[in-house]
Amino acid sequence: MKKICLTVVGLYLGLLTAFSQTIPKDSTAYKSRKLKLEEVNLVSSYYQQDGDHAAVTGGIGSQHLTNISGSIDLKLSKRDRKDRKHSFVLDVGVDHFTSASTDKIDPATISSASRNDTRIYPSLNWSVESEKKGTTVGLGAYYSRECDYFAHGASVNFAAKTKDRSGEFSINAQVYLDNVKLIRPIELRDGKPIPGDADNNGYAPRNSFSTSWSYAQIINQRLQVMFLMDLVYQQGYLGLPFHRVYLNDNSVHIEHLPDRRFKLPLGFRANYFAGDKLIIRSFYRYYQDDWGLKAHTAELETAIKLSPFFSVTPFYRFYTQQATDYFAPYQAHTAADQYFTSNYDQSSFNSHLFGAGVRLAPPKGILGNSHVNMIEVRYGHYTRTNNLSSNIVSINWRFK
Repeated sequence: MKKICLTVVGLYLGLLTAFSQTIPKDSTAYKSRKLKLEEVNLVSSYYQQDGDHAAVTGGIGSQHLTNISGSIDLKLSKRDRKDRKHSFVLDVGVDHFTSASTDKIDPATISSASRNDTRIYPSLNWSVESEKKGTTVGLGAYYSRECDYFAHGASVNFAAKTKDRSGEFSINAQVYLDNVKLIRPIELRDGKPIPGDADNNGYAPRNSFSTSWSYAQIINQRLQVMFLMDLVYQQGYLGLPFHRVYLNDNSVHIEHLPDRRFKLPLGFRANYFAGDKLIIRSFYRYYQDDWGLKAHTAELETAIKLSPFFSVTPFYRFYTQQATDYFAPYQAHTAADQYFTSNYDQSSFNSHLFGAGVRLAPPKGILGNSHVNMIEVRYGHYTRTNNLSSNIVSINWRFK
């Protein structure tokens, strides 16, 4: 881990040198057309959870999981001859996790394929903003890979401000094309094709298409609001082949779910600036899909500025959902059921997430280093009424 951190810091310093430039003393009307490095963010986190409803073992068994993740994103920009700002964001993330439940895919082995896994997910985004017109257009490309699936995707987005610049409408369209490796539980490896594996090659496609719509409005100097709506359509193999389902006759099967799903989340945000030292951020979302799942999310976060460069951000989120039509616990499904899952992520439950963050951004930089201008540490504790709990700690360094 130390070698990785030193490599990342070295990469940052190299880029900073490569893109630095001399600015004329009289720069009031000067706008550089050269590509420059605006900022670098290093984010790392540690996540740990425990529970007793593992989907791999049919809704019973340990859900213990740990995940260590790290990412670096580089933000660069330049201006063209029409004085439009081009922004480029390169992000590379790596997750490494260990899972007690996936080790039960083949309990006879010392460790099954998914016991320890690493996911790598780079992305690249470009946008061009015309300040005169108040418009922004962008494109993105994404890739992700781990032992049992790989995915790639693309996005296009457009945003336009109102004439008085107090409101902004934006739309983002995304497509993800995934391939799921069909790893079955050891006792169900009978050589028969799994639904969705049309070519019987051990993989099945899972494609997602979505559009996100939003409108942000400044009400006054203190209040800003935003309305959000997503339209999501998924098709292909939407379950996981190593999720067992035990029927009431004690027979075991592979999780079987419909090959299509339509999702509709609707959201609302409001930020209130109560003064120079207090910002209140609120969020509500309603969600429903054609699998019968309905959910509500309510979140509140306050940013309390204790000094010009030090702030604390306590937060709380409440979530409640109604189970999908296809969920039932261990040995509750019958042979008459067309679709079935014992994955408790599809069950009815309430959850609570609460925690706080601290942010330090001194004007002269961290420890007097002007290039390291911000550090933020956040902690969150999560509990769910079906016996799942977790903790996460994250740290974000920002370099300028």
